[in-house]
Amino acid sequence: MRIRPAAALTGALIGMSALFLSPAAARAEQADHVDRVDHLDHANDADQVTDQSRHTVTVAHRGASAYAPENTLAAVDAADDLGITWVENDVQRTKDGELIVMHDTTLNRTTDVEEVFPDRAPWKISDFTLDEIQQLDAGSWFSPKFAGEGVPTLEDYLDRVEHNHQKLLLELKAPELYPDIERQTLRELRRAGWLDRRHVQHKLIVQSFGADAVKQVHDLRPDVKTGFLGTPAVEDLETYAEFADQINPSYKTIDADYVDAVHEVDGAHGRPFEVYAWTVNDAQTAVDVAHMGVNGIITNNPDVVRDALEDAGYEVPGAPAAVS
Repeated sequence: MRIRPAAALTGALIGMSALFLSPAAARAEQADHVDRVDHLDHANDADQVTDQSRHTVTVAHRGASAYAPENTLAAVDAADDLGITWVENDVQRTKDGELIVMHDTTLNRTTDVEEVFPDRAPWKISDFTLDEIQQLDAGSWFSPKFAGEGVPTLEDYLDRVEHNHQKLLLELKAPELYPDIERQTLRELRRAGWLDRRHVQHKLIVQSFGADAVKQVHDLRPDVKTGFLGTPAVEDLETYAEFADQINPSYKTIDADYVDAVHEVDGAHGRPFEVYAWTVNDAQTAVDVAHMGVNGIITNNPDVVRDALEDAGYEVPGAPAAVS
Protein backbone atom coordinates (compact mmCIF):
# COMPACT_ATOMS: atom_id res chain seq x y z
CA MET A 1 0.00 0.00 0.00
CA ARG A 2 1.28 3.47 -0.86
CA ILE A 3 1.40 6.11 1.89
CA ARG A 4 1.40 9.57 0.34
CA PRO A 5 2.33 12.57 2.55
CA ALA A 6 -0.37 15.20 2.91
CA ALA A 7 1.77 17.85 1.21
CA ALA A 8 2.39 15.60 -1.75
CA LEU A 9 -1.30 14.82 -1.95
CA THR A 10 -2.16 18.52 -2.00
CA GLY A 11 0.14 19.04 -4.93
CA ALA A 12 -1.27 16.03 -6.68
CA LEU A 13 -4.82 17.31 -6.27
CA ILE A 14 -3.90 20.65 -7.87
CA GLY A 15 -2.65 18.99 -11.04
CA MET A 16 -5.00 16.08 -10.99
CA SER A 17 -7.22 17.20 -13.85
CA ALA A 18 -4.43 16.40 -16.31
CA LEU A 19 -4.87 12.72 -15.51
CA PHE A 20 -8.44 12.54 -16.80
CA LEU A 21 -9.92 12.49 -20.22
CA SER A 22 -11.85 15.62 -21.11
CA PRO A 23 -15.58 14.99 -21.53
CA ALA A 24 -15.22 15.23 -25.31
CA ALA A 25 -12.23 12.88 -25.32
CA ALA A 26 -14.00 10.36 -23.11
CA ARG A 27 -17.01 10.32 -25.40
CA ALA A 28 -14.76 10.02 -28.46
CA GLU A 29 -12.83 7.10 -26.99
CA GLN A 30 -16.07 5.41 -26.05
CA ALA A 31 -17.43 5.79 -29.58
CA ASP A 32 -14.19 4.54 -31.14
CA HIS A 33 -14.27 1.32 -29.14
CA VAL A 34 -17.96 0.58 -28.62
CA ASP A 35 -18.08 -2.12 -31.31
CA ARG A 36 -15.00 -3.89 -29.94
CA VAL A 37 -15.73 -3.99 -26.20
CA ASP A 38 -16.04 -7.34 -24.46
CA HIS A 39 -17.98 -9.26 -27.10
CA LEU A 40 -18.11 -12.30 -24.87
CA ASP A 41 -19.80 -10.31 -22.10
CA HIS A 42 -22.34 -8.97 -24.57
CA ALA A 43 -23.03 -12.47 -25.83
CA ASN A 44 -23.58 -13.75 -22.31
CA ASP A 45 -25.89 -10.83 -21.56
CA ALA A 46 -27.87 -11.53 -24.71
CA ASP A 47 -28.34 -15.15 -23.70
CA GLN A 48 -29.54 -14.16 -20.26
CA VAL A 49 -31.82 -11.24 -21.06
CA THR A 50 -34.83 -12.71 -22.79
CA ASP A 51 -37.17 -10.64 -20.60
CA GLN A 52 -35.63 -7.53 -19.05
CA SER A 53 -38.34 -7.41 -16.39
CA ARG A 54 -37.05 -10.74 -15.04
CA HIS A 55 -33.37 -9.83 -15.09
CA THR A 56 -32.20 -8.65 -11.65
CA VAL A 57 -28.68 -8.04 -10.35
CA THR A 58 -27.86 -8.96 -6.73
CA VAL A 59 -25.39 -6.59 -5.03
CA ALA A 60 -23.65 -7.41 -1.74
CA HIS A 61 -24.19 -4.36 0.48
CA ARG A 62 -20.88 -3.30 2.09
CA GLY A 63 -19.75 -6.74 0.99
CA ALA A 64 -21.65 -9.74 2.32
CA SER A 65 -22.22 -7.79 5.51
CA ALA A 66 -24.54 -10.33 7.13
CA TYR A 67 -21.62 -12.77 7.23
CA ALA A 68 -18.53 -10.60 7.79
CA PRO A 69 -17.83 -7.11 9.16
CA GLU A 70 -19.09 -4.51 6.73
CA ASN A 71 -16.79 -2.73 4.29
CA THR A 72 -13.82 -4.98 5.08
CA LEU A 73 -11.81 -7.25 2.83
CA ALA A 74 -13.35 -10.15 4.73
CA ALA A 75 -16.79 -9.00 3.55
CA VAL A 76 -15.55 -8.87 -0.05
CA ASP A 77 -14.25 -12.42 0.30
CA ALA A 78 -17.48 -13.57 1.95
CA ALA A 79 -19.42 -12.33 -1.07
CA ASP A 80 -16.99 -14.11 -3.35
CA ASP A 81 -17.37 -17.34 -1.36
CA LEU A 82 -21.13 -17.08 -1.92
CA GLY A 83 -20.63 -16.63 -5.66
CA ILE A 84 -21.71 -12.98 -5.64
CA THR A 85 -20.14 -10.85 -8.35
CA TRP A 86 -21.21 -7.32 -7.37
CA VAL A 87 -20.14 -5.69 -4.09
CA GLU A 88 -21.01 -2.23 -2.77
CA ASN A 89 -18.80 -0.04 -0.59
CA ASP A 90 -18.48 3.45 0.91
CA VAL A 91 -15.49 5.74 0.37
CA GLN A 92 -14.33 8.53 2.73
CA ARG A 93 -11.11 10.47 3.41
CA THR A 94 -8.75 10.59 6.37
CA LYS A 95 -7.19 13.65 8.01
CA ASP A 96 -4.04 13.20 5.94
CA GLY A 97 -5.91 12.82 2.66
CA GLU A 98 -6.06 9.03 2.18
CA LEU A 99 -9.15 7.26 0.87
CA ILE A 100 -10.57 4.50 3.06
CA VAL A 101 -13.65 2.28 2.95
CA MET A 102 -16.15 2.83 5.77
CA HIS A 103 -19.84 3.62 6.02
CA ASP A 104 -20.17 5.85 9.08
CA THR A 105 -18.46 9.24 9.19
CA THR A 106 -17.27 8.26 12.67
CA LEU A 107 -15.13 5.29 13.66
CA ASN A 108 -16.69 4.16 16.92
CA ARG A 109 -19.52 1.87 15.77
CA THR A 110 -17.36 -0.56 13.80
CA THR A 111 -13.90 -0.26 15.39
CA ASP A 112 -12.29 -0.19 18.83
CA VAL A 113 -11.32 3.47 18.46
CA GLU A 114 -12.84 4.38 21.84
CA GLU A 115 -10.39 2.02 23.52
CA VAL A 116 -7.36 2.91 21.43
CA PHE A 117 -7.97 6.68 21.37
CA PRO A 118 -10.32 7.33 24.33
CA ASP A 119 -9.78 11.10 24.36
CA ARG A 120 -10.56 11.74 20.68
CA ALA A 121 -14.39 11.91 20.71
CA PRO A 122 -16.44 12.17 18.53
CA TRP A 123 -14.00 9.99 16.56
CA LYS A 124 -14.63 11.48 13.13
CA ILE A 125 -12.77 9.82 10.26
CA SER A 126 -11.56 13.24 9.14
CA ASP A 127 -9.85 13.76 12.51
CA PHE A 128 -7.63 10.68 12.20
CA THR A 129 -4.64 9.91 10.00
CA LEU A 130 -4.45 6.71 8.00
CA ASP A 131 -1.70 5.44 10.30
CA GLU A 132 -3.97 5.92 13.32
CA ILE A 133 -6.92 4.24 11.62
CA GLN A 134 -4.77 1.29 10.67
CA GLN A 135 -4.13 0.67 14.37
CA LEU A 136 -7.84 -0.12 14.85
CA ASP A 137 -9.67 -3.45 14.95
CA ALA A 138 -12.64 -3.34 12.58
CA GLY A 139 -13.68 -6.96 13.01
CA SER A 140 -14.16 -7.85 16.67
CA TRP A 141 -17.39 -5.87 17.01
CA PHE A 142 -18.94 -8.30 14.52
CA SER A 143 -17.45 -11.58 15.76
CA PRO A 144 -14.33 -12.73 17.63
CA LYS A 145 -13.28 -14.73 14.59
CA PHE A 146 -12.73 -11.45 12.72
CA ALA A 147 -10.51 -9.95 15.43
CA GLY A 148 -7.75 -7.87 13.86
CA GLU A 149 -9.59 -7.20 10.60
CA GLY A 150 -8.56 -3.73 9.52
CA VAL A 151 -10.18 -0.75 7.85
CA PRO A 152 -9.14 -1.07 4.19
CA THR A 153 -7.83 1.69 2.02
CA LEU A 154 -9.66 2.14 -1.26
CA GLU A 155 -6.51 0.93 -2.98
CA ASP A 156 -6.49 -2.34 -1.04
CA TYR A 157 -10.22 -2.77 -1.53
CA LEU A 158 -9.93 -2.36 -5.30
CA ASP A 159 -7.08 -4.86 -5.37
CA ARG A 160 -9.18 -7.45 -3.53
CA VAL A 161 -12.25 -6.96 -5.71
CA GLU A 162 -10.06 -7.30 -8.79
CA HIS A 163 -8.32 -10.37 -7.39
CA ASN A 164 -11.73 -12.00 -6.86
CA HIS A 165 -12.91 -11.06 -10.37
CA GLN A 166 -15.75 -9.10 -8.82
CA LYS A 167 -17.40 -5.82 -9.77
CA LEU A 168 -17.93 -2.65 -7.78
CA LEU A 169 -20.79 -0.33 -6.92
CA LEU A 170 -18.78 2.45 -5.28
CA GLU A 171 -20.51 5.02 -3.09
CA LEU A 172 -19.01 8.41 -2.36
CA LYS A 173 -20.11 8.80 1.25
CA ALA A 174 -20.90 12.27 2.62
CA PRO A 175 -19.01 14.00 -0.20
CA GLU A 176 -19.90 17.40 1.27
CA LEU A 177 -17.36 16.65 4.03
CA TYR A 178 -14.50 15.96 1.63
CA PRO A 179 -13.96 18.64 -1.01
CA ASP A 180 -12.88 17.26 -4.40
CA ILE A 181 -13.21 13.64 -3.28
CA GLU A 182 -14.85 12.91 -6.64
CA ARG A 183 -11.69 13.80 -8.54
CA GLN A 184 -9.45 12.05 -6.02
CA THR A 185 -11.50 8.85 -6.19
CA LEU A 186 -11.39 8.82 -9.96
CA ARG A 187 -7.64 9.30 -9.76
CA GLU A 188 -7.34 6.27 -7.47
CA LEU A 189 -9.59 4.23 -9.75
CA ARG A 190 -7.44 5.15 -12.72
CA ARG A 191 -4.21 4.31 -10.88
CA ALA A 192 -5.62 0.90 -10.00
CA GLY A 193 -6.65 0.19 -13.60
CA TRP A 194 -10.38 0.63 -13.01
CA LEU A 195 -10.94 3.32 -15.64
CA ASP A 196 -9.96 1.26 -18.65
CA ARG A 197 -12.64 0.23 -21.16
CA ARG A 198 -13.29 -3.19 -19.65
CA HIS A 199 -13.91 -1.90 -16.14
CA VAL A 200 -15.88 1.15 -17.20
CA GLN A 201 -18.10 -0.84 -19.53
CA HIS A 202 -18.87 -3.79 -17.26
CA LYS A 203 -17.38 -3.63 -13.76
CA LEU A 204 -17.90 -0.19 -12.21
CA ILE A 205 -20.73 2.07 -11.08
CA VAL A 206 -20.21 5.19 -8.95
CA GLN A 207 -23.13 6.39 -6.84
CA SER A 208 -23.89 8.92 -4.10
CA PHE A 209 -26.69 10.59 -2.18
CA GLY A 210 -25.05 13.84 -3.24
CA ALA A 211 -26.40 14.89 -6.63
CA ASP A 212 -23.56 17.39 -7.04
CA ALA A 213 -21.03 14.60 -6.46
CA VAL A 214 -22.68 12.37 -9.07
CA LYS A 215 -22.71 15.24 -11.52
CA GLN A 216 -19.04 15.96 -10.82
CA VAL A 217 -18.09 12.35 -11.55
CA HIS A 218 -20.07 12.47 -14.79
CA ASP A 219 -18.48 15.76 -15.82
CA LEU A 220 -14.96 14.44 -15.15
CA ARG A 221 -15.51 11.01 -16.71
CA PRO A 222 -18.72 10.95 -18.75
CA ASP A 223 -18.01 7.36 -19.78
CA VAL A 224 -18.40 6.10 -16.18
CA LYS A 225 -21.79 4.74 -15.18
CA THR A 226 -23.32 6.69 -12.29
CA GLY A 227 -26.22 6.34 -9.88
CA PHE A 228 -28.14 8.77 -7.67
CA LEU A 229 -29.16 7.38 -4.28
CA GLY A 230 -32.65 8.49 -3.39
CA THR A 231 -36.23 8.71 -4.63
CA PRO A 232 -36.58 11.93 -6.63
CA ALA A 233 -39.97 13.09 -7.76
CA VAL A 234 -40.95 11.82 -11.19
CA GLU A 235 -41.16 15.38 -12.51
CA ASP A 236 -37.50 15.90 -11.54
CA LEU A 237 -36.10 12.82 -13.29
CA GLU A 238 -35.12 14.69 -16.44
CA THR A 239 -32.74 16.78 -14.37
CA TYR A 240 -31.02 13.68 -12.97
CA ALA A 241 -30.90 12.20 -16.47
CA GLU A 242 -28.32 14.81 -17.41
CA PHE A 243 -25.67 13.10 -15.26
CA ALA A 244 -26.95 9.75 -13.92
CA ASP A 245 -27.74 6.32 -15.33
CA GLN A 246 -29.45 4.89 -12.26
CA ILE A 247 -31.96 5.98 -9.65
CA ASN A 248 -31.24 3.88 -6.54
CA PRO A 249 -33.92 4.26 -3.84
CA SER A 250 -34.81 2.57 -0.58
CA TYR A 251 -37.20 -0.22 -1.46
CA LYS A 252 -39.58 1.17 1.19
CA THR A 253 -40.10 4.34 -0.86
CA ILE A 254 -41.12 2.84 -4.21
CA ASP A 255 -43.81 0.85 -5.97
CA ALA A 256 -44.23 -0.59 -9.46
CA ASP A 257 -45.70 2.64 -10.82
CA TYR A 258 -42.67 4.62 -9.66
CA VAL A 259 -40.24 2.09 -11.16
CA ASP A 260 -42.15 2.20 -14.45
CA ALA A 261 -41.98 6.00 -14.44
CA VAL A 262 -38.23 5.92 -13.85
CA HIS A 263 -37.76 3.43 -16.69
CA GLU A 264 -39.61 5.79 -19.02
CA VAL A 265 -36.76 8.32 -18.75
CA ASP A 266 -33.44 7.88 -20.56
CA GLY A 267 -30.38 8.46 -18.41
CA ALA A 268 -27.09 10.14 -19.21
CA HIS A 269 -25.99 7.50 -21.70
CA GLY A 270 -29.25 7.40 -23.63
CA ARG A 271 -30.60 4.21 -22.09
CA PRO A 272 -33.60 3.93 -19.76
CA PHE A 273 -32.77 4.66 -16.15
CA GLU A 274 -31.99 1.57 -14.10
CA VAL A 275 -33.29 1.13 -10.57
CA TYR A 276 -31.25 -0.60 -7.86
CA ALA A 277 -33.27 -0.83 -4.63
CA TRP A 278 -31.78 -1.06 -1.12
CA THR A 279 -31.55 -2.68 1.45
CA VAL A 280 -33.56 -5.90 1.01
CA ASN A 281 -32.59 -8.76 3.31
CA ASP A 282 -35.30 -11.44 3.18
CA ALA A 283 -36.54 -13.72 0.43
CA GLN A 284 -40.18 -12.62 0.23
CA THR A 285 -39.36 -8.92 0.17
CA ALA A 286 -36.76 -9.58 -2.52
CA VAL A 287 -39.34 -11.25 -4.75
CA ASP A 288 -41.89 -8.51 -4.07
CA VAL A 289 -39.38 -5.80 -4.95
CA ALA A 290 -38.24 -7.67 -8.06
CA HIS A 291 -41.89 -7.81 -9.16
CA MET A 292 -41.85 -4.00 -9.17
CA GLY A 293 -39.43 -4.27 -12.10
CA VAL A 294 -36.20 -3.12 -10.47
CA ASN A 295 -32.92 -3.88 -12.22
CA GLY A 296 -30.95 -4.66 -9.08
CA ILE A 297 -31.33 -5.38 -5.38
CA ILE A 298 -28.73 -4.32 -2.81
CA THR A 299 -28.65 -6.61 0.21
CA ASN A 300 -26.70 -7.69 3.29
CA ASN A 301 -27.78 -11.28 2.53
CA PRO A 302 -26.90 -11.66 -1.14
CA ASP A 303 -27.22 -15.45 -1.19
CA VAL A 304 -30.73 -15.29 0.29
CA VAL A 305 -31.84 -12.70 -2.26
CA ARG A 306 -30.17 -14.42 -5.21
CA ASP A 307 -31.66 -17.80 -4.36
CA ALA A 308 -35.13 -16.34 -3.84
CA LEU A 309 -35.01 -14.58 -7.19
CA GLU A 310 -33.78 -17.67 -8.99
CA ASP A 311 -36.55 -19.74 -7.39
CA ALA A 312 -39.05 -17.14 -8.60
CA GLY A 313 -37.77 -17.48 -12.16
CA TYR A 314 -35.55 -14.40 -12.39
CA GLU A 315 -32.26 -14.28 -14.22
CA VAL A 316 -29.59 -13.15 -11.73
CA PRO A 317 -26.65 -12.09 -13.91
CA GLY A 318 -23.19 -10.98 -12.96
CA ALA A 319 -23.40 -7.67 -14.79
CA PRO A 320 -25.94 -5.05 -15.80
CA ALA A 321 -26.19 -3.76 -19.35
CA ALA A 322 -23.01 -2.01 -20.46
CA VAL A 323 -22.90 1.74 -20.83
CA SER A 324 -22.91 2.93 -24.42
